[in-house]
Amino acid sequence: MKILRSIVFICFILGNTSVLFAQREVIEYLPNFDLQTVHWGYYLGINNKGYKISYLEADKNITVEEATGFNVGLIGDLRLHNNINLRLEPGLSTNTKILYFNSLPGKQDSIREAGGTYLHVPLVLKFSTNRYNNIRPYILGGISYDYNFSSNQDNPDDNSSGEFRLKKHNFMYEMGFGIDFYLYYFKFSPSIRGVFAINNELKYDENPDSKWTGPVDFFGTRGVFINFTFE
Repeated sequence: MKILRSIVFICFILGNTSVLFAQREVIEYLPNFDLQTVHWGYYLGINNKGYKISYLEADKNITVEEATGFNVGLIGDLRLHNNINLRLEPGLSTNTKILYFNSLPGKQDSIREAGGTYLHVPLVLKFSTNRYNNIRPYILGGISYDYNFSSNQDNPDDNSSGEFRLKKHNFMYEMGFGIDFYLYYFKFSPSIRGVFAINNELKYDENPDSKWTGPVDFFGTRGVFINFTFE
């Protein structure tokens, strides 16, 4: 009987606790925020970039010392549907990588610096779930344009003079996921996305048999962006 009374008592406590939680009202912040046709915001974040490199010769390889940089930019959001938004996110990102040409002897020949500052302009579709209280998960994907301010594309000197050159104009595709958090005054969204080059970013040396660029078939950015947006 003592065990039975204990079970009844525990069930009574759990039942009353459930009722209390069910009756507790959740305050929904910014209830009309997602009804806007257009809204604006900005983002801050960090990135980690390297390169995907493929070769024409199997015994050639380049080691990339990946680096961490930062991102900052603006957001323009167009509501297409209750769960779909088109977003333009122009910004600046910085990142400088070190390349080691393992088949070349000597520090002067085997080490090059790549990258610097980029104008990064993604155009992405954001697919959101229905809102649950003050959170709303989403996935996104799209294309982006990069203008490399540090490309040296027009420099007449190449690797034979110590200048590693990359193209100015590059295109990427990107995809990622995040969560919208609706706060009292604004919407805060942490997200993570992968960025992948579409075109070959390498500016080849004038000599087709260059020991730096001759063996390279494809040289393109691979990176991860972590952004914190405020809308």
